[in-house]
Amino acid sequence: MNWKNEWKPLALIVTIFLAVYFLPVDWLQQSQRLENALWESLHLARWYAREHVLLCLVPAFFIAGAVGVFVSQAAVMKYLGPKANKIVAYGVASVSGSILAVCSCTILPLFAGIYRMGAGLGPASAFLYSGPAINILAIVLTAAVLGPQMGIARAVGAVSFSVIIGLLMHFFFRKEEQEKVAAAAAMPEPEVSRPLWQNGLFFASMVGILVFVNWGRPAEPDGLWQGIYASKWLITGLFALALAIILVVWFKINRWWMVTVVATSFILAMVLPDHPELAFVAGTIGLTVLLTKGRDNEGELEEWFDTSWDFAKKILPLLLWGVLIAGALLGRPDHEGLIPSQWIADLVGGNSMWANLFASVVGAFMYFATLTEVPILQGLIGAGMGKGPALALLLAGPALSLPNMLVIRSVMGTKKTIVFVLLVIVMATISGMIYGAIF
Repeated sequence: MNWKNEWKPLALIVTIFLAVYFLPVDWLQQSQRLENALWESLHLARWYAREHVLLCLVPAFFIAGAVGVFVSQAAVMKYLGPKANKIVAYGVASVSGSILAVCSCTILPLFAGIYRMGAGLGPASAFLYSGPAINILAIVLTAAVLGPQMGIARAVGAVSFSVIIGLLMHFFFRKEEQEKVAAAAAMPEPEVSRPLWQNGLFFASMVGILVFVNWGRPAEPDGLWQGIYASKWLITGLFALALAIILVVWFKINRWWMVTVVATSFILAMVLPDHPELAFVAGTIGLTVLLTKGRDNEGELEEWFDTSWDFAKKILPLLLWGVLIAGALLGRPDHEGLIPSQWIADLVGGNSMWANLFASVVGAFMYFATLTEVPILQGLIGAGMGKGPALALLLAGPALSLPNMLVIRSVMGTKKTIVFVLLVIVMATISGMIYGAIF
């Protein structure tokens, strides 16, 4: 027998055996934790479905699908290649995640493609971190669920991390990079069916919808943020109208079909002003019908919907299981699941270096499907996790995972992978300690 091929199933069997052997059945029965865990998982899943799936995920799926269809690989290489302007390259790489709804594994094909085609190690590493670590949906969801301070800290931390990590990777392996730049061939100019400014306005309209439809109520009863919150649905409607006009004029969607969708949404908003989400649902359904039934010369609309639907199929099941598991293990704020709050407080409570380092390492090796880190962290914070370790896990977790590390190693080698992972862990730990000391 070749034990090299059998150690994985053996390890799995031993792990399951030990877990069952030491299962604290009497303790679970006496404390009713199993029953509480079931109800907590269902409560958290219902809350998540009501508050975040429709308004957060659905627009993000359409944006992610549009990125896959309307942003060419040649255009990416133009701004991330070894001969690109450094400021532009790192700037594009560091904010690329703001329009990508991807996890640490979904980003890997994109990273492998641009790296093997000649992208510099620095911009490619910045892109690798930024892609899953930050996107518009993640910022909005983090701010809405965990508070605006955490959302801003995540955005600033992820963007700055990506640039610093990219620069350090380039510095550590500068000799190899110099050889790569000397041998790299110039990438061809991207062929586009419409000008960059048109695509820019197209994406801006969708991002505007996503941002303002999820604009949370501020703590202060008045001021600028309260004014924006009071007008959030009006602003969302204006962005939606802009998107409708763009789709008719530049994407050749049937204007009368679009008028029907817009009119239906407008009537619902007027008739049911206390339930503006119904108008949003009507507009979303109408857009889906237009993309699936509409016809255009190049098939862009159908491909857009197919790509968006592919994102939904991959992400939604993982998100559901992530929420259920988070609720069962950690419960909701002020409600306990299977894991006692004291255990969490002992490991990641406070703001010690150990707590931040532990959170960074665990987050780096765990797999987080896109957005599942938010409900998981919500449960951890409610169970006693410190704000510093929470940010540390938030900065290290979504960007890395054990499967992610294995694939990265196959693309750029063991040494570069180890350096990349250590940089993420160390910087997440330091950032968590600073954030915890301030807040």
